[in-house]
Amino acid sequence: MSQRSEHEHGHIQVVRSHPQGEPPSKQGLYDPAHEHDACGVGFVAHVKGVKSHALVQQGLQILNNLDHRGACGSEINTGDGAGILMQMPHEFVAAACATAGIRLPAPGDYGTGLLYLPRDAKQRRKVELAFEKIVHSEGQEFLGWRRVPTDNTSL
Repeated sequence: MSQRSEHEHGHIQVVRSHPQGEPPSKQGLYDPAHEHDACGVGFVAHVKGVKSHALVQQGLQILNNLDHRGACGSEINTGDGAGILMQMPHEFVAAACATAGIRLPAPGDYGTGLLYLPRDAKQRRKVELAFEKIVHSEGQEFLGWRRVPTDNTSL
């Protein structure tokens, strides 16, 4: 039996279905034809970039909903990715990119991403070139790569 509750917050709609239930109907950018099992991830945003407390509440609700997937920040010495990002931390990103020789445009005029790439240098470069080609094919400018520093000593 499907249980569904819907809450309207301005232009944002949060839909929750029972795991055994039917997916929501096609709406906005959501299409049930693309529904499949996946690792726990959640995303909420206002399409016009309007900041609101409702978005923060929805982000926290996503974390609560993903608790069964381990997104709960239980370990004190490692990050499991649990948390919310309320906006692009421009000062941090600009400083990190400057260290890597990447010059950023003004806040709001760029995006960032995180990719897990092959360790083999030739394979990694092949994937990087494919990604850069896609960025350019979408009419965007590719700004550069930055290796994220890691510390695995506590693992």
